[in-house]
Amino acid sequence: MPILSRKSVPKDPDATKERILDAALDVFSAKGYHDTRVDEIVEKSSTSKGSVYFHFPSKQSIFLALVDHFADMLEGRVIEAIEHQNAGIDRVRAALTACLDTFGRYRRLAKILLVQAAGLGAIFEEKRQEVLNRFSALVQIYLQEAVALGEIPPLDAEVVSQAWAGAINNLVIRWVYTGSPEPDRILSTLLPLLLRGVGFEEKQS
Repeated sequence: MPILSRKSVPKDPDATKERILDAALDVFSAKGYHDTRVDEIVEKSSTSKGSVYFHFPSKQSIFLALVDHFADMLEGRVIEAIEHQNAGIDRVRAALTACLDTFGRYRRLAKILLVQAAGLGAIFEEKRQEVLNRFSALVQIYLQEAVALGEIPPLDAEVVSQAWAGAINNLVIRWVYTGSPEPDRILSTLLPLLLRGVGFEEKQS
């Protein structure tokens, strides 16, 4: 996606906005929210302060825009991953895989979302929860499909999907802080555990 590229940017409003967010990602990742100054984002993006404030009235709005970007990307990747999957547990598996793959590919954005947004106040926490809720809402739908198809026993799909989002959140936060366990290791261990937890049994070939 454009925010994560370093290609030359045409002079148009959307491209300028992307360049500002790209620079903000660098600065927030390096210095954290509180220690970042808007002037540093201006300098990093090679734009003017007027351009930055035209698109974003405050540092907070820049930060929240990055969180929104990650949320849109995560949801889009999950939807794309399940597009050609059969309804039910195959979509549950694809959604979890896409989620962890996205966190793994975009570690700096994950750090901003899961680590820096925590403890910054109610607005930031609500936004962080919104991202997790968007993911869990998709998983809830796919779990309900799996129940309807008889692949797993009846369950409270809303509670289960929220619990799964929490488990992923905790593991990814640890990975962002320490570098371990890596997303591939999380996926290979956590996915079978979660599926067994809802009563899904792999068919023996």
